[in-house]
Amino acid sequence: MKTLILRELKLSLRHGADTTASLLFFIIAGTLFPFALGPGPTTLAAIAAGIVWVCALLAALLPLDRLFGADFEDGTLDLLLLSGLPAYGVAFAKMIIHWLTTGLPLLLIAAPLAIMLRMPAARVPLLLLTLLPGTMLLSLLGTLAAAITLGARRAAVLMPLITLPLMIPALIFGAAAVTSPHPAAALYMLAAMLCAALPLAPLGAGAALKAAAE
Repeated sequence: MKTLILRELKLSLRHGADTTASLLFFIIAGTLFPFALGPGPTTLAAIAAGIVWVCALLAALLPLDRLFGADFEDGTLDLLLLSGLPAYGVAFAKMIIHWLTTGLPLLLIAAPLAIMLRMPAARVPLLLLTLLPGTMLLSLLGTLAAAITLGARRAAVLMPLITLPLMIPALIFGAAAVTSPHPAAALYMLAAMLCAALPLAPLGAGAALKAAAE
């Protein structure tokens, strides 16, 4: 699996258009809200956490349609499944690569965007703490959706329809943890969802990959 992760990481760095597009979308979408709502610091500070969370979720969806698509089209996916690595291992490697190339960069630039949206500086570390499991969850569930829709017509449309409803609980608890005076319960819920998705999402994605390859 280590070899596969290094290969996918090199390919992602060599073809970084998807990551760049996701980051640009995240920044541009976040900066549009002050134009629509006005620059009032009270209004923006109250909803800054929700804005960052929604923009991060939407931005991380952009590269998912190519996560398995290129390997499926050129036959690389068949070779990976025949290499001896279990299908869930291939799926888990893709999930790791998605988080490293998309989730982690979004996490790193979330703080400047939150400050621009007038979020109090004391709340920014808590926002990043919620986005850490949140972006991991999105990589797990998004890769699962990408595997399920692999080879399907209108896969780019089906993928967000599958992923976004699954992420609604994480969105609710993530935004609530930043704005609540007692964020521990919401953080525990995010951690519990991540612990549940960590074994289940790769297994489901692996089964979907094997079905698509048959």
